[in-house]
Amino acid sequence: MKGIILAAGRGSRLRGLTDDRPKCLVELAGHPLLSWQRAALSAGGVTEVAIVAGYRADSLLLPGLPMFVAPRWADTNMVMSLATAAPWLRERPCVVSYGDIVFSPATVRALIDTPGDLAISYDPRWYDLWDRRFTEPLDDAETFRRAPDGSLAEIGRRAGSATEIEGQYMGLLRFTPAAWAAVEELLAGLPASRRDRLDMTGLLQLLVETGNRVDTVACAGPWGEVDHENDLDVCESLVAAGALRFAGGES
Repeated sequence: MKGIILAAGRGSRLRGLTDDRPKCLVELAGHPLLSWQRAALSAGGVTEVAIVAGYRADSLLLPGLPMFVAPRWADTNMVMSLATAAPWLRERPCVVSYGDIVFSPATVRALIDTPGDLAISYDPRWYDLWDRRFTEPLDDAETFRRAPDGSLAEIGRRAGSATEIEGQYMGLLRFTPAAWAAVEELLAGLPASRRDRLDMTGLLQLLVETGNRVDTVACAGPWGEVDHENDLDVCESLVAAGALRFAGGES
């Protein structure tokens, strides 16, 4: 199993913390976010990890870390950045992680062990984390609904109430080559301008609408996202409480 970390973006909402580095090199509890991700992926069963870089890509030239460079990272969204890693995605199953999240190896293992071609992790206890991160949790939460068989039914729309939210998508996915082939077929049918604007939840919703199954896997243990400066404080508090734990490996 291979792993791909998406770290092409600027991370401007972290303000000065990313002036001289990509978001994935911002430190949490003494370790760059990238080290948290690599350690959790490795401990969860991923044998080789690559990174998709863009902003300050030179900072990510690290030993043992293959790199795909998204040349249009500033003009496109995450899906087109991921497409630069197509050689890996076409070859064998890959776990894909956003570059601004931390998660447990157990969540990685659960994702790997789930049958099906495309699976995503989600947090069914999302409200506790969102309540720590936002003054009004529903203002930033998106719809997430599952079908009776556990597959994804809806994702990524503005939620009118908490009843529309069975969980929150984490930014951790697993594709098989067959799933990636379905993505490439879908993207080929879109105008270039729409492909460039497409974010990951938008892609997942389009896949569902075109009859592709997306399995959902509840996360195992706490996780965190570092999208704003306040998120670092939230994650630091979870580390201090022993909820978030670094899985080891390189720092």
